[in-house]
Amino acid sequence: MGYGFGAFLLVVGLVLALAVKDSVDAVDLVTVGWIMAAVGVAVIALTAITFSSSRRRKSVVATTHPDGSQTVQERRDTQM
Repeated sequence: MGYGFGAFLLVVGLVLALAVKDSVDAVDLVTVGWIMAAVGVAVIALTAITFSSSRRRKSVVATTHPDGSQTVQERRDTQM
């Protein structure tokens, strides 16, 4: 899932909630549309949170050499 799927759910949900005037037996399309729109917003928000938290991960490795000097390496992990 990602931004595309969230946007798709949001658009289809809003079309169902606001633009469709047809009815289906035992299904309220307006309610289904609002539910899909809410889920689309939630997917977009969760994707943004996931991407921003994965960009903040970093690791620091300190290596001590035989002569007593140290080398410090910092690695930023941008993958999920």
